[in-house]
Amino acid sequence: MSDWRARVKWRHVILDRDGVLNEEAPGGGYVRAVSSWQWIPGSLEGLALLTGAGIRLSIATNQSGIGRGLMTAADLEGVHARMLREARDAGARIAAVFVCPHAPDEGCGCRKPAPGLVREAIEASQVGPEQTLLVGDDVRDLEAAARAGISAALVLTGKGRAAASRGVDGGVAVFDDLRSLACALVESAVREGEVRI
Repeated sequence: MSDWRARVKWRHVILDRDGVLNEEAPGGGYVRAVSSWQWIPGSLEGLALLTGAGIRLSIATNQSGIGRGLMTAADLEGVHARMLREARDAGARIAAVFVCPHAPDEGCGCRKPAPGLVREAIEASQVGPEQTLLVGDDVRDLEAAARAGISAALVLTGKGRAAASRGVDGGVAVFDDLRSLACALVESAVREGEVRI
């Protein structure tokens, strides 16, 4: 095939948000205001590369600040509106954002490491689990992927270095950041005819 994009194995990438796309709030807090949003260097480039490869992008994010009463759903919508606008301006298309607003003690099925959000993203994408990759920076992201029956990759931004230091399953690829993951995926598709992560 002449079009390398037709050789990309992954058709759907589900991304954790905090620590993968944007800098974590100081002190482990919450990004509650639009003005507090700060992209991790290279993450917009990574999103644009994945979009250019024809991959559907979804975000699955725990936002328990809502359930804890520390922020409102409207606060979060404002942050996400900025995120989506700036991603679009950079040439990336995020198809859907899935949010768990619950506090940890609510016992929901959507808060990662539970697989609810991930399964919801897969169902909405109409792309099978075998062609879906989850990218996270925390062990709970990797666990959610495993429980949903999909592959996962770890980035070393956010909590990623701490997660890697505790050890990750041998089947989980590790990348410096989202841009390096996207570059590896695209370069592998061009060079080898398929992506091997």
